Amino acid sequence: MNSLMKQLTRKKFPSETVTKDLTKCLTKWDLTLMGIGAIIGTGIFVLTGIAAATQAGPAVILSFVVAGIACTFAALAYAELASSVGGAGSAYGYSYAAFGEFIAWIIGWDLILEYAVSVEAVANGWSGYFKNMLTAIGFGLPESLTKGPLAQLSLDKLTDAQKALPENSCDFSFLNSCYHFTGDIINLPATAIILALMFMLIIGVKESARLNAAMVCVKLLTITIFIVVALFNIHPANWIPFMPFGWFTTNPDGSTAGIFAGASVVFFAYVGFDAVSTAIEEAKDPQRDAPFGILASLIFCTVIYIIVSGLLTLIVPYTELNVSSPVAHALQLIGVKWASGLVATGVIFGLTTVMLVLYYGLTRILLSMSGDGLLPKLFSTVDKKRHTPVKNTVICGIVMAIMAGVLPLGVLAELVNIGTLAAFVLVCGGVIVLRKTKPKMERPFKMPFGIVLPVLGILSCGALILFLPLVTQLRFVGWLAIGLVIYFMYSKKNSRLAA
Repeated sequence: MNSLMKQLTRKKFPSETVTKDLTKCLTKWDLTLMGIGAIIGTGIFVLTGIAAATQAGPAVILSFVVAGIACTFAALAYAELASSVGGAGSAYGYSYAAFGEFIAWIIGWDLILEYAVSVEAVANGWSGYFKNMLTAIGFGLPESLTKGPLAQLSLDKLTDAQKALPENSCDFSFLNSCYHFTGDIINLPATAIILALMFMLIIGVKESARLNAAMVCVKLLTITIFIVVALFNIHPANWIPFMPFGWFTTNPDGSTAGIFAGASVVFFAYVGFDAVSTAIEEAKDPQRDAPFGILASLIFCTVIYIIVSGLLTLIVPYTELNVSSPVAHALQLIGVKWASGLVATGVIFGLTTVMLVLYYGLTRILLSMSGDGLLPKLFSTVDKKRHTPVKNTVICGIVMAIMAGVLPLGVLAELVNIGTLAAFVLVCGGVIVLRKTKPKMERPFKMPFGIVLPVLGILSCGALILFLPLVTQLRFVGWLAIGLVIYFMYSKKNSRLAA
């Protein structure tokens, strides 16, 4: 990067002074495996079946294609900005360079919610699989230690008046009726796994990357086993009808279904490649390695999603897949129980890598925002010995462990998709803005076809936001409103640019 570009980077990213203590130790393959580690997890092991059963039927493979296309536009935008802007990395850093501090704060606040809730939600799913594994070997935990004290009432326990309301509206009108105390103590496995990952990230990023690489190999082996078994149990009749819900339809109860609605659901499966860009300050050659890691992980995982979702709906009817572990469940239904057990074990490793990478991404976003003065300095302290933001990591770990241990996160998890889509829209917009304002900026990687692809990225990601439930959109607006209050009361006054 030439001296002019370095001056631009320092001007746009005050946080550069706090990230200098991070160790540049990650290769392009480390970044690629980080992306795969975060992408292949909840999406392939959980959402594939749910989206097929409730949204798209066998055409869920087209839902993955639609979501994958939208992500490809965003990934290309990430790759261009990662190679040219550099600095803090992530949608936050890129928005800072393109739009300035205010928009950067909004997207940073959005990313905090996205990453934190993702970790907590995945931890709850991990807990269920871990509990089943312990039970299978005769070491089951007490029920009170596998569930949080607060739970959402099931539909059959709601009154007729509550049932008649739009979906999720009772969260506001009947708060005490929709949530109740169960008498349970804590979801101990969910809490424990987050704390374990906290210590892993404190030890060092290179060690965490090695652990992630090992677990990625395990879950890829798991997926390979499923593919091989499924190839010998295909029933083409299960694809009739192929599109039972069409491209998009609205059900009588107000819910949506179809390929596009399914795409807005499975979009959660693609969150991971965004996390690759948060590691840019620890990449050995960020201009080359970051674009490679982003694009390679996205392409690889999209192909895997299409293959697995296609085979899954070919071996059993899609109506049988509305379960928490559709891949393992499908293998049980066709009588291959040994493979089902192996897949269930692989899920535990798969979800662990998702949490590890997203947790890592959260701490680096907070590090950058704190370095820019938008958050307290506590979050930007890097340990001189371990070269990791220890205080930052501990605070995040404790808060997320408590949240995962006591709260039902099904409703909050919906915010992850809308937050991710909003981030992608701004990243694509950032490419357009910087091409106009900084046309001579060095761009080792550049999106082809001018601004056509970033415009398509804005339109496709924006369209998927519209397919999400209205209540999710309202909750997202509420979270951003809280962020605006914090910005004008603290961040704007303490910004390093304002100093």
